[in-house]
Amino acid sequence: MLDKLKEAEVRFDKIDEELLSPEVMADMERYTKLMKERAALAPTIEKYREYKAAEQAVADARDILETETDPELCEMAQEEFKEGKEALIRLEEELKILLLPRDPNDDKNVIVEIRAGAGGDEAALFAGVLYRMYTMYADSKRFKTETVSINETGLGGFREITFMINGEGAYSRFKYESGVHRVQRVPETEASGRIHTSTATVAVLPEAEDVEIEINQSDLEIETIKSSGAGGQHVNKTESAIRLLHKPTGIVIECQDERSQYKNKDKAMKLLRSKLYDMKTREQNDKIASERRSQVGTGDRSERIRTYNYPQGRVSDHRIGLTLYSLENFLNGDIEAMIDALATADAAERLKGEDWI
Repeated sequence: MLDKLKEAEVRFDKIDEELLSPEVMADMERYTKLMKERAALAPTIEKYREYKAAEQAVADARDILETETDPELCEMAQEEFKEGKEALIRLEEELKILLLPRDPNDDKNVIVEIRAGAGGDEAALFAGVLYRMYTMYADSKRFKTETVSINETGLGGFREITFMINGEGAYSRFKYESGVHRVQRVPETEASGRIHTSTATVAVLPEAEDVEIEINQSDLEIETIKSSGAGGQHVNKTESAIRLLHKPTGIVIECQDERSQYKNKDKAMKLLRSKLYDMKTREQNDKIASERRSQVGTGDRSERIRTYNYPQGRVSDHRIGLTLYSLENFLNGDIEAMIDALATADAAERLKGEDWI
């Protein structure tokens, strides 16, 4: 581990030298690339330098204990030695996590699909609650959201909604949300006050670049259709909506959010590219031995990952056994603590498969 850290620090210092070079400063593409690499290395280097400082403090305290005879000075050195050793243990664990291979998708934008599951209208309303929760969290992270496609119900819920979240690191924060979300609450239409259980499924896809997924135009069947649903006077008057069929996989995508046919097609292609990339990634992951795969990960979409219980005001994540009694705040987008806990659990699982000898 220490060899990896020394190499990383050498590279970090080299980047700082290059960034001061007039040639690099004149080349915006290279400068931007180096700045991104530096930003990715910075947390690890900062922690490594803390580790080296703690190491030095332990060495200094040991020297005092071995050479000094003054009882008061030795007592202070003993305390510093103990604190330093504890710091080294803590910092070593933190460094192991920082040195884990990063998910190559972490910095990407994401496409989120929410679908109403079991529970009829109540499930559709819950899908709307999840959509609001995610957009409020995205706003708090200063990410930008834009709708790709939407299928609304008359009661204000969604049978299905697909939207993009744009921002550096978006996938790293949303990737743990894929799966089945369950809600337990009393519907407004329930006269007897009986608690109903409904579900909604969430799929989170990293946005794929053109270079990652090549789509053969002959594999596509593209149809223009009239928009449907809310939208005022524009709806049903022009064929601006797009229905796209990818014949080899049978994937069908409809996009009608934009008034421009071109923009709808562009969004539909982004969604198709991301779906194909997701399929490719899942096929690759299936080849990895199960004991080497994180137990948290991005979740199987058929897996029930979380329960939202309104009467008890709690939200429980079943993958890590964490329950928070702050449901109202959670549904208002305050989900950072849950995501941090999932990321920590994911890192801990991945550490089990690393050799740190």
